[in-house]
Amino acid sequence: MRYFFQSAPIIGVLVAALALGGCSAVRLGYNSGPTFTYWWLDSYFDFDGAQSLRVRDDLQTVQDWHRKQELPLLIRQLKGLRAMAPKLVTTEQVCGVVSELQTRLRVTLEGVVPTIAAIAPSLQDAQLEHMLQEFERRDQKWREEWINGTQAERAQRRVKQIVERAESFYGPLKATQLTIVRDHIKTSSFDGPRQMQEMQRRHQDALQVLRELRKTKANPAKATTELGSLLERSLKAPDPAYRTYWEKITTESCAAMAALHNSSTAEQRTRLAQTLLDYEEDARALASQSPASLEQTSTTVAPSSAL
Repeated sequence: MRYFFQSAPIIGVLVAALALGGCSAVRLGYNSGPTFTYWWLDSYFDFDGAQSLRVRDDLQTVQDWHRKQELPLLIRQLKGLRAMAPKLVTTEQVCGVVSELQTRLRVTLEGVVPTIAAIAPSLQDAQLEHMLQEFERRDQKWREEWINGTQAERAQRRVKQIVERAESFYGPLKATQLTIVRDHIKTSSFDGPRQMQEMQRRHQDALQVLRELRKTKANPAKATTELGSLLERSLKAPDPAYRTYWEKITTESCAAMAALHNSSTAEQRTRLAQTLLDYEEDARALASQSPASLEQTSTTVAPSSAL
C-alpha cells in the first residue's frame, strides 16, 4: 500500500494525518490537505506562477468534493471496521478492506487528472528535467532502503515499520505477535529490485506522456484521456507477471494482518475499536464543515466536471 498512499494526494494526506493520532492533528491535517498536496506536486513539477494558481484552486475544489462525497463513505467504512474489531477476521475480509481503499483512492486521483491535463501543455523543458531528477532521487531512496545493505537489515526495517503501524492501533504488541510479524517478513515474496523496476517504468511512462502532451499542445480532452490511461497503468501494471506478483504480496500482507488481529487480546481489540471510533468522529466533524470556512461555498459536483 505504500505506493498507493504516496500517489494519493488527498487520501494520502488523510492517512498520514490519522497516523498522527488525536482529533486536532487529524482535522488540521485534512483541512490543510490542499496545501500539503500542492507542495507534494510542486516537488515534482516546480510550478510557475500561472500553473501554481490553477493547481491551488483546483485542489481546493477537489477537497470540497471529497469532503461531501468521500468522507461519508470513509465514515461508513470506519463504522464497519469498528464492528469487526472485536471479532476474528479472515484474509479475505482484510483484502476486502484494502480493495475498497484502493477504489476510493482511484476515484480521488481521477479528480486530480484534469488539473494535470490543463497544465501539461505549458510545461517547460526545465520542469520536465526537474521531474526526472526528482524521480531519480526517489529511486535512490528506494534503493537505499530496500535493495542496499544486508537482507537482515532490510528485514529489520520492514519489521519496525509494521510494528509501529500496528501499535498505533493496538498498543504494545505481545511476544507472540512480534513473532507473527517476523515470520511474515521471513517468508514474504517482497522483491525490492522488482518493485524498483516497476517504479522506473512508471516514471518513464509519465515523462513520455507529459513530453508528448507538451509537444503536441494537446487540448484538455485529449490530455485528460491520455493522463487517465497513465493513471490506469500506474495503478495496474501492464505486465501480467508483475500484477500476479503484486496480488501475491498483497494476499500475504492481508493474511499476516488477519493473523495479527486474531492473536490480539481483548484489551487490544478494545483499544482498536476506540481508535477507530475516534477517527470516525474526526471524519464526521470534517464532513460537517462548510467549504465556506475554506474561503467560499461551492455546489457539490464530481471533481472531473468541476476542474
